[in-house]
Amino acid sequence: MIRLFAALTVALFASLPARAEVEIQEVVSPGGITAWLVQEPSIPFMALELRFRGGASLDAPGKRGAINLMTGLLEEGSGDLDSRAFAREVEALAASLGYDVGDDSLSVSARFLTENRAAAVELLRKSIIEPSFDQEALDRVRGQVLTGLRSDAQDPNKIARAAFDELAFGDHPYGSNYRGTIDSVNALTREDMLAAHSAVFAKDRLYVGAVGDITPEELGPLLDELLGALPDEGAPQPGPAEILIEGGTTVVPFDTPQSVAIFGQAGIEQDDPDFFAARVLNQVLGAGGFESRLMTEVREKRGLTYGVYSFLVPQDHAATYQGQVASANERIAEAVSVIRDEWAQAAADGVTQEELDAAKLYVTGAYPLRFDGNAPIARIMVGMQMLGLPIDYIATRNEKVEAVMLDDVRRVAGELLDPESLHFVVVGQPEGLETTVGN
Repeated sequence: MIRLFAALTVALFASLPARAEVEIQEVVSPGGITAWLVQEPSIPFMALELRFRGGASLDAPGKRGAINLMTGLLEEGSGDLDSRAFAREVEALAASLGYDVGDDSLSVSARFLTENRAAAVELLRKSIIEPSFDQEALDRVRGQVLTGLRSDAQDPNKIARAAFDELAFGDHPYGSNYRGTIDSVNALTREDMLAAHSAVFAKDRLYVGAVGDITPEELGPLLDELLGALPDEGAPQPGPAEILIEGGTTVVPFDTPQSVAIFGQAGIEQDDPDFFAARVLNQVLGAGGFESRLMTEVREKRGLTYGVYSFLVPQDHAATYQGQVASANERIAEAVSVIRDEWAQAAADGVTQEELDAAKLYVTGAYPLRFDGNAPIARIMVGMQMLGLPIDYIATRNEKVEAVMLDDVRRVAGELLDPESLHFVVVGQPEGLETTVGN
């Protein structure tokens, strides 16, 4: 059955159009659950994506890591099924069930054959509505989380990320690791798992995407069967995160021959009218691989790093513009200086027409490649809903990119890029750098 599922997946990929032309229908179940559906009956299986807004940011005070730990327990048994029995049932159905959590959402992903739809949905329902949270599974998964946290404490990249987030967001949930700390995770109990479950799983924060061999008339009752028992409301969402980080440098001493740096400043919200201009700008500055300015100046011309990147980070409660680079301890100061210079030059001069044309060509050309199967399409549709995008966004998105003009990018570069506010968190033993505030 697993081989059959894999073969059907390959067949579906081969049948997808080269262009991002996806016909989405809105379906409202008899019980009032809204979903977006792409009906594709040619292959007898479907993908279902559920997303619950809030995610790990809904941890109760003093319970950091509870929602992450709870998410790890969802496939560890339900009702009369322990973790092994649950896994055997999923495998016997040639189904795939996945659970993930981050700062802004908890995701549940499922793929299953049409012939096994009813049984797969029932297993999924049990995992969401009736998880066991038995003590043996809790202790085992807790151990896995603690192992990861101890590993993070020796990883320069993770140390840099934690330091940057704390500086940027302070006491907001974004300012701490959503997986918690060793102390907070050790203290979590089964009662905390039940409370975390109630905080996240509710209809008022639910988004659904479905793709595959199912009709709107079938999907509505399926959603009520799967999710109808959820409570109407969960825990309150956190408020906006004030971006506290100021320009300067923070050095975190760590015994390693290569320093790692995360840098960033305030960013741009994804619903901002200038977001596409910022997206194109970032493609030129740091997201374009070997064609980007940062890679050209820091790696190609000076050999200071194997890679340097920048990326827009529009989260639910804050937007930042970040980047990352690693370099030898004796060369990281030069890498930081070059990045600052490139940030300032882009802010002052924007981009060239040649750079704009190349960036737009890449951004529009890469977009259809994201639609390479049922599951990716379902995830994209859920993301669109969470952002409040219109149902025809897929068809119009590239038009918005094409509409970005050179003057737009130059104006946005001047407004968005703020070299005086750019802050570098450097983990290692960097020569010629020390902690400063202000440039």
